[in-house]
Amino acid sequence: MRLLSFFAVGTLFGIVMTKSEAISWFRIHEMFRFESFHMFGIIGTAVVLGALLIALMKRLKMKTLRDTFVTYTPMDLHVPRHLLAGSIFGLGWALMGACPGPMFVLLGQGFGIFTLVILSATLGTYAYGVIQHKLPH
Repeated sequence: MRLLSFFAVGTLFGIVMTKSEAISWFRIHEMFRFESFHMFGIIGTAVVLGALLIALMKRLKMKTLRDTFVTYTPMDLHVPRHLLAGSIFGLGWALMGACPGPMFVLLGQGFGIFTLVILSATLGTYAYGVIQHKLPH
């Protein structure tokens, strides 16, 4: 039953990404060239909705799947580190025309080349995990 709920949420996510054009390479490039508000509106709506839902879950004392209360601990802001990480993420996003969520939506829509993109993202994440202890955090 739990697997079915994950499938339903993933399907809904794919439909929302497709209908809102958040998986469109052209929309993403419009955003990075500051030619359209479309993607900024989608991202802003997601941030505001996410913050409201987390606040609501905390207020209602909802529990997670691990039977713990929903909490949020803000992380420390390290400007140079976050600027570098954000720049690398943004560069990959601009080059591929997709961030992690839409990569899976595009693969599900039959764009097989995104198998290579997902594999590369996974290997990059693994490489970071291997050298993480050597990096200045």
